[in-house]
Amino acid sequence: MKQIRDFAAGRIRAESHDGVGLLVIDNPERKNAVTAAMWRSIPHAVHWLCGEAGARAIVLSGAGGRDFSAGADISEFPVVRKDTATARLYEADNSSAFAAIRAARVPVIAAIRGICYGGGFGLAAACDLRIADDTAAFAVPAARLGLAYPADAVQDFARSLGDQMARRALYTGAAMRAAELLACGFLLDITTPDTLDDKVLTLAETIATNAPLSVQASKLALRAAAEKDDDLLREAEVTGASTFESADYAEGRRAFAEKRKPVFTGE
Repeated sequence: MKQIRDFAAGRIRAESHDGVGLLVIDNPERKNAVTAAMWRSIPHAVHWLCGEAGARAIVLSGAGGRDFSAGADISEFPVVRKDTATARLYEADNSSAFAAIRAARVPVIAAIRGICYGGGFGLAAACDLRIADDTAAFAVPAARLGLAYPADAVQDFARSLGDQMARRALYTGAAMRAAELLACGFLLDITTPDTLDDKVLTLAETIATNAPLSVQASKLALRAAAEKDDDLLREAEVTGASTFESADYAEGRRAFAEKRKPVFTGE
């Protein structure tokens, strides 16, 4: 059964069907720029998808078929970033959105086309996997705007782009094409515009049919390694150990013996 819920007056859309969640940045008339209200709603949308909606994998994309996201809606800056106090509050909302993607219980896949700049690039960097079409263009224009990005977003860039590409992106603000980011490992694949959605959906469906506890344990262990976090490592060890007592492990063994596809319930 498909479940749908809107956030930020419909500017963040979430839906789930057969274990695949869709999280859509819906502001196409502004190249899917993210308003303050949208930043604040992203953690709620991710929480709903991972919880009530039962998503086992999430696809993050931009509405309108042209752009992923131009990043923060700069037209709001005279109000939401007018001084140090308001800027800190705004950046806290940014960081909460990045953290919600990064720490989601299930893998999050970015489907990227067109503009992927600034905070939009940051959201993509926080995802587990990223696939783009050949129209995608990437940039971190902070140095050209006279501001700094949240430190956790910078860490996501370093992890996903690699040290040298992250430094180039942040220091120069220059635009980069998809081929460059495939070469450095930021992107898993590049497709044509008409095949992007199918490619990403197939990947999400493959993840969603696998054993949820196994995938969650793997994500925790990968995050622990990337973030050098001993607490996450211990959590990953506990989650991994629990798989051996799970109904899904028993189902996996039965399905293998019976030469059929397993049906996992996450229990």
